[in-house]
Amino acid sequence: MIVGVPRESFPGERRVALVPGALANLIKAGMEIVVEAGAGEQAGYPDSDYVARGAKILPQRSEVFRVAEILVQVLGHGANDRNGSADLPLFHRDQILVGFLRPFGAMDSIKDLASRGLTSFSVELMPRITRAQSMDALSSMATVAGYKAVLLAADALPKLFPMLTTAAGTITPARVLILGVGVAGLQAIATARRLGAVVSAYDLRPAVKEQVQSLGARFVELAIEAKDAQDVRGYATAQDESFYRQQRELLGKVIAEHDVVITTAVIPGKKAPTLVTKEMVAAMAPGSVIVDLAAERGGNCELTHPGEKAVEHGVTIIGWINLASSVPYHASQMYARNLTTFLTLLVKEGKLQLNLNDDIIRETLVTHRGEVVNTRLREFFSLPALAVQEETRK
Repeated sequence: MIVGVPRESFPGERRVALVPGALANLIKAGMEIVVEAGAGEQAGYPDSDYVARGAKILPQRSEVFRVAEILVQVLGHGANDRNGSADLPLFHRDQILVGFLRPFGAMDSIKDLASRGLTSFSVELMPRITRAQSMDALSSMATVAGYKAVLLAADALPKLFPMLTTAAGTITPARVLILGVGVAGLQAIATARRLGAVVSAYDLRPAVKEQVQSLGARFVELAIEAKDAQDVRGYATAQDESFYRQQRELLGKVIAEHDVVITTAVIPGKKAPTLVTKEMVAAMAPGSVIVDLAAERGGNCELTHPGEKAVEHGVTIIGWINLASSVPYHASQMYARNLTTFLTLLVKEGKLQLNLNDDIIRETLVTHRGEVVNTRLREFFSLPALAVQEETRK
């Protein structure tokens, strides 16, 4: 099997799907690697490093698409809503695509892949089971985003994070609040603690309290209980508007007490819930900072401008998207390890093994033989059940 690594075409995207250090395991598994010239440069991986590890550099993007049986991307068609459509004519039937595809974004982009006859796998759909942890690209990128969010907040805050005792007096530590304690939230807690801040965290799932406390943060408990706080996959579930209204009322006072608020609450396939209203922003002290990691999904803060940094009521609100791309060297390294583990599951002795009895392969498979075959997506977009489900197993 020939694995192709195109250069990422989304504006500002600096990551690369495979790094030189990941190639040895793929080659050992019977795969050949072709890389578009310059694909890893912005992440800190020059072409010469790929060549030294056994890859072949191809000067033309179209040539990578022509020869590759498997294409690996960071932002594939669907996730790359700027330039992804330019690659559609380059795909060929029965080619395999693996990457972020944003499957819950728009059915049209998924149907585009099906119409080209692609067998596509979306890394966002990786099941949260023990065996799949090493393939969980969402968690890898959330780790990077949680870390970087704290650095952005520290840079924008007109205060120091740690407590300092100096000849000029004692500096009190900054107070940081994390809303949403998933992978990004936990990394944000750990990073803020390392910088010396006093950290609190809130999540509608009471089960995360122990994790928060184990990192040295205080768990904020509100007098409100979520119904079915998480699904069987471990993701937070959407609540009704009555719950969110009560939640906002109770969170208002907590938010006003903090210098920094980092929000991370997202619901797969849905608009991010509003946790911080404009009234809450107005009640925060001047100079305070909000970093909204849910900006790409509409934002957890009512005043967030996705992709922008704004100042409202004296509060800096950072709505940057794609934060993982701002740390491309290690983000690419982590993503490449996720893909390498997945590819070695998918390809055995140089041949594709499309075993739909395997939870990992079945749940990440999006399109195959001209159809959208993913059950979860068909239910989400209210598509009728496939007439001949067994065809996808052949």
